[in-house]
Amino acid sequence: MEQDMSNAKETGMVELATFYVGEALCGMDILKVQEINKLMEMTAVPQAPDYVMGILNLRGQIVTIIDLGKKLGLETTEVTESCRNIIVNSKGEYVGLLVTRISDVVVANWDKVEPPPANIGGGQGRYFKGVFKTDRRLVGILDVEKVRLEDSLSEDMVIAGRTPL
Repeated sequence: MEQDMSNAKETGMVELATFYVGEALCGMDILKVQEINKLMEMTAVPQAPDYVMGILNLRGQIVTIIDLGKKLGLETTEVTESCRNIIVNSKGEYVGLLVTRISDVVVANWDKVEPPPANIGGGQGRYFKGVFKTDRRLVGILDVEKVRLEDSLSEDMVIAGRTPL
């Protein structure tokens, strides 16, 4: 039900920055993207969830880097030359999403976005706002706020010495 309420707020046109997580084409509102960069040296975070690759200092901002493939219940992202970190700023917090490769910017109309299919329900489905059909592909629209919120809770628990659920 919460997902329906968040979808109801979305209207009009949106530019989606698209990228691949493995072979899955995903996208997010381009206004959420702070920058895109190559993988940099990171510091490991003890007791962090397995999808947290580490943290890095990006011009004075601490950025948590997560393996988006692992976070979404897909395979671990194999680090190659085409991998990129999509740095997103969500409510003042920076999170880096490791993706397999960057694709194009796609203009979508929220009226044409369909709910996520039942087969991505459960844990992984909560990270998607919906699916947009292009001429050739389907784009799973990532809900960055939900990805970030869960990471913030996990980080707070690690700092407090508790294991996240």
